[in-house]
Amino acid sequence: MQRKVSGDGARQSAARVWPPLARFIDWEAKLGEAAEARGRVAHFAYEFVRFGVKQAWACLFGALLLGLLIATHFFYPKGATLARYDFLVIAAVLIQVVMLVFKLETIEEAKVILVFHVVGTVMEIFKTSVGSWIYPEASLLRVGGVPLFTGFMYAAIGSYIARCWRLFDFRFTRHPPVWALGILSAAIYANFFAHHYVWDFRPLLFAAAVILIGPCTIYYKIWKTHRHMPLLLGLFLVALFIWFAENIGTFTAAWAYPNQRHGWVLVSVGKLGSWFLLMLISYTLVAALNRPCAVKIEE
Repeated sequence: MQRKVSGDGARQSAARVWPPLARFIDWEAKLGEAAEARGRVAHFAYEFVRFGVKQAWACLFGALLLGLLIATHFFYPKGATLARYDFLVIAAVLIQVVMLVFKLETIEEAKVILVFHVVGTVMEIFKTSVGSWIYPEASLLRVGGVPLFTGFMYAAIGSYIARCWRLFDFRFTRHPPVWALGILSAAIYANFFAHHYVWDFRPLLFAAAVILIGPCTIYYKIWKTHRHMPLLLGLFLVALFIWFAENIGTFTAAWAYPNQRHGWVLVSVGKLGSWFLLMLISYTLVAALNRPCAVKIEE
C-alpha cells in the first residue's frame, strides 16, 4: 500500500547526500517519468529496479567485505607472507578510506561504523575466549583470538541501516522512545556476555522488543510516495539477510562454529534470534543519530 507523507513534497533526493550520485538525479527523474507514462507495469518495473539499486547502494560497504571473503577464500595464495586475515584488515581499512575520500560515505555513517566496530570487537574477544566460535587461520593483526577485520563486519550492519535511513527517507508512527531502545540495547549487549554464567534472558528481551517496537510502523519511500510495513517485520528481514551473509562467511572459512570444525554446515536457524537482537543495537545507534521523524500520514 502507498501512503502520502504530509509536507514531504519539498524534500530533495537522498542522492544529494552522496556527491557522486548527485549528477544522476535529473537523468534518473526523467527515466522515472518515462516509465510512469508507459503504464502500471512499467511503473512497477521501474520502482522494483529502483528499490534494488537503493538496496545495493545501502549494502555497499558490507557487499565489498563479503566479496573480499569470497575472493580470498578461492584465490588467496596458500602460504603467502601476508596472512589472509591481515590482508582483509588492510583491505577493509582501504575501502573505508576510499569511501570517505570519494564521498561514497558520509562522516555520520563513518561515526556509526566506528562505534559499532568497537562494540562488535569487544563482544568478539569475549565470545572467542569462551569458545562460541573460532578464527582458524593465523594472523598478526588481531586482539586475542580475534582478527581485526571482524569489527568491520559488525560495522557493515550499522552502515547499511544508516544509508537506508537516508535513501528511503524513513518516517514512523508510534516509534518507541530512543531512550527506551537504549535501555533494551544495553540489556541485549549485557546478555551476550552474562548468559554464559547466568540464565539466558533472551526470551524476556524478545518480549520487550515486541512490546516496544510492535506498535511502530515504518514508512519508506522508493520513489514519489511512501510505502509502509511494521518496523518489527522490517528489522526481522534485515536479520534474515544478515544470517544469509553469515552462512556465506562461514562457507569461506573466515570463522567457524564448533559444529563446523570438520566441514561446513548451515548456520543454525537459532542464530537468527541472536542477529535480530544484535541488529537492534545497531538500529538504536542509528536512531540516536538521526532522531526518528514522526509524521501525519494522508490516505
